[in-house]
Amino acid sequence: MVYPLTYRRPERVPRPSSSSSISGETKQRSIHDSIRSGSSGTSHGIPEALSFDRIIAGGVCPPCTLRDFMNFLKYIELSAENLQFFLWFRDYSKRFNELPESEKALSPIWIDDKTNGEARTGPKAMTRDAAGILKGTDFASEGTISESEKAASNPFFTPPRTPNSVERGGQSFDTYEDSSMGGRVDHTKRADGAFDSVGLKWKPLTIQPYREEINRIISIYIADGGSRQLNLSSKERTALLHALQNTTNPSAFKDVMSTVEWSLRCQAHPNFIRWTICNGNRPRVVFARGLGIGGIVAGLITAVVLTLSNAGRAWRVMALIGFFIGISTLIAAWKGMCVVLHGMHHRHLRPWELFTSDDEPQGFDPKTDSVDTISSHSSSNSWEDEPWVAKYEHRNVVRKIFDREVWIQEPALRQIQDTIFIQAILGALIISAVAVGIFCAIPKGNYF
Repeated sequence: MVYPLTYRRPERVPRPSSSSSISGETKQRSIHDSIRSGSSGTSHGIPEALSFDRIIAGGVCPPCTLRDFMNFLKYIELSAENLQFFLWFRDYSKRFNELPESEKALSPIWIDDKTNGEARTGPKAMTRDAAGILKGTDFASEGTISESEKAASNPFFTPPRTPNSVERGGQSFDTYEDSSMGGRVDHTKRADGAFDSVGLKWKPLTIQPYREEINRIISIYIADGGSRQLNLSSKERTALLHALQNTTNPSAFKDVMSTVEWSLRCQAHPNFIRWTICNGNRPRVVFARGLGIGGIVAGLITAVVLTLSNAGRAWRVMALIGFFIGISTLIAAWKGMCVVLHGMHHRHLRPWELFTSDDEPQGFDPKTDSVDTISSHSSSNSWEDEPWVAKYEHRNVVRKIFDREVWIQEPALRQIQDTIFIQAILGALIISAVAVGIFCAIPKGNYF
């Protein structure tokens, strides 16, 4: 089974120069269109079986899994922080919604009302439970409190343990040893620095649930110089910090999550599918293109020699073989496919997959890294110092061309490649027939 012969693989989507250049309504519309098209069939070269939601849910096979998507973003697109933050937020929203109502009341929903041309931001009115807990404190009033008044008698200066507080070796996740950062990282201090950088001096309400975790997220993804800093505009960053200063409710991330999800759905995901369709590494694809050009040249030479000779016109049809093989190979290689690998439904192993054994991790593992590595650790996404880089660079070109191969397990990807292969065959047949027909129409040269 193949897709329609008019199928076209996804176009390369360039990364926008600034996320603020695209309006929030446009982002929401694009996200909605992505969700709707993902459940209604093939859209822009991406079949439903390879939709973004299906990949995130783990409903696909290699090489299109969530792990492969993360590795693509890390090693190719250099934007793995978007998917890491997206996965953390999904898990965080689920955990927050499972909290008792009394704890959720401490972090009210964040609203951003821009009616009548004026922006009015603030947390939703406190519930009776929250008001009772904060009764008699500076935080009980709904009015505006100056920074000096808030800092003067803060009864929560020594924060209690939040629901997610976990110690590792007697030390909270908020401060731990991180070799990638060159020593110990104090996430609370870095979060305070992020607030100070945008003029927000008051320390957040530390009794709110998951406040320590939010401090880590600010330190890793939001603060300037964070190990996985998101590509946010100054306006988005300031608005997010303002919201997180008041609440830890997931609604505080609404605008930023629109930017992150738009980047994943409308830019990273199409590029990932386009890249995955290629079954060979770059040296193999270049080699295949060379073979295609060689086949075309061989067919051209055959046609010219037979035309200039005194051989009959029927002999010139032999040039069809060279034209057909060369053009079909070139068309497939131009789309990143090697017809030899496709004949076996194989693909080359990626460079970061070549030098790992079965008992060693191969990049991101969604089962073990979804919460622990993504939300708690602040290791950088930099990979230039990974062992496989130097090993692959020292690998000679011939070894790269004939690198190890594995079978493509995802049926939808095999169908896409089958479709491209048939397109290459039909295109080569038509072009070759036209070329041979032109040579057959030329009178004999009778030169030899």
